[in-house]
Amino acid sequence: MKVLRTPEKYFENLKDFNFAPNYLTILFQGHQLQMHYLDEGSNQEEVVLLLHGEPTWSYLYRHMITPLVDGGKRVIAPDLIGFGKSDKLITAEHYSYENHVAWVQCLIEALDLKNIILFAQDWGGLIGLRILAHHQDRFSGLVVSNSDLPVGQGATKGFMQWLAFSQQVENFNCGKIVNQGSMKALDADEIAAYNAPFPDESYKVGPRVFPRLFPLIASDPEAQENVLAWEKLRGFSQPTITVFGTHDEAFIGAEKNFIDIVPGAKDRMHQIINAGHFSQENQPQALVEAILTI
Repeated sequence: MKVLRTPEKYFENLKDFNFAPNYLTILFQGHQLQMHYLDEGSNQEEVVLLLHGEPTWSYLYRHMITPLVDGGKRVIAPDLIGFGKSDKLITAEHYSYENHVAWVQCLIEALDLKNIILFAQDWGGLIGLRILAHHQDRFSGLVVSNSDLPVGQGATKGFMQWLAFSQQVENFNCGKIVNQGSMKALDADEIAAYNAPFPDESYKVGPRVFPRLFPLIASDPEAQENVLAWEKLRGFSQPTITVFGTHDEAFIGAEKNFIDIVPGAKDRMHQIINAGHFSQENQPQALVEAILTI
């Protein structure tokens, strides 16, 4: 199994990103994978787990981490395997929905995280919600932004357009993609930071594969696993808040699933905000405030 690790030189002097790196070794098919994560405010008892999606990494949370720590939280922000400073597998078959769930669960168990508020966006939700559903004793709250747990009932037109683009585009420019999915224009340094983990196409297998892992049909085993997860979430009574971007064509409307199904979402201050898919870029303070209300 060949694994790539982005040289550290590509991460030097990133704009607004001065957090200390941490690494967890994960055993996968007889090989050791390094998962990078941020761990700020580690003296605090309440944990906020910030899970990113595609094609981002923990840099996405640069404007949220310090305000959350100032608000009394310990903040854990991992880079999914294949993203950020984490190791990158070059074989597409090694990336699966199931594997991503297992890798994040390894981090939670290795750090023995408890009293967790999960913030889940994009694939951070598809992955994190599966873990929360089956390990509810570790979680004290949930904030969802522009995400869902798909059960094989197709997808929005916006997602299908993204799926086609991701498989056909010759140069998978992660920084440009994030810029297009945000409602504010990122500057050149920010775009470069999103591209930093991926010096060339050989590093981009993880981002390329992710859209293909989305369970579109009910017979997909991962869709069936998500059906089971939704059943578990019917018993999640901890505070649950949705903060969705009105301009996110991939997930807008999915907030109703959480509001209707999760008991902890009842009578909460759910929001539709003026944001695109990457709400962390548009309104980080609104997301921080939602997390701190839990």
